[in-house]
Amino acid sequence: MSLEWFDRVSGELQDHLKSICEKYDRNGSMIVERGSKHPRIEFYTELDDNERDYFSTLFFDPYNEEFYMESFEPDLGQISKVILSDIEDIVDAVHESFHNYLEEDDADYEYDMDMDDENDDLYDPVGEDSDIYEIDVDWETPEVTAYIQDNEVEVTYQFGIVQETGDGVLKRINRIRTADDDLIKDETNFIFSKEEASTIIAMIASHMDSLSEME
Repeated sequence: MSLEWFDRVSGELQDHLKSICEKYDRNGSMIVERGSKHPRIEFYTELDDNERDYFSTLFFDPYNEEFYMESFEPDLGQISKVILSDIEDIVDAVHESFHNYLEEDDADYEYDMDMDDENDDLYDPVGEDSDIYEIDVDWETPEVTAYIQDNEVEVTYQFGIVQETGDGVLKRINRIRTADDDLIKDETNFIFSKEEASTIIAMIASHMDSLSEME
């Protein structure tokens, strides 16, 4: 198993990403994660509020020494995996992902403007349907309640394993019942490698006494 090809491509992609994003007046960056079973490169742009908006993920299979991208095919109900054999194919794939991201971003902006003009009062809670659609997960535990208060607020966690990469997934679901008896559900998923897990556990354990209880 060698990461030489992965490291070489990671270095070259940074320059390509800069030129791609500058062409469209965007600030593009990438994160390299070497610790996973299948190392990956995540691409994103920074929003005005310093939040990151991810638009593509490039995976590397160290055993076959090949790069690939994944996408969910809703019509087939399965994951599509595209092998990228050389640096030109990789750059083209990242470029295409960025184009798709810009088109979706423009479409979302136009939709938001239309909704504002129509004074639509409908509310769609963040994370209502935010389960992991891009990857297949084997959930190892049921939802475990971490916090509950007066049947108004409930926080649960669930742990799973990504089938393709062997990474861990921690799903957090926050349920809030409003005064009108409406249920707001906010769901987030955090993916991490085995190496990251030990670091996370150690950091939390060493600072438990500094944490405050939820009120």
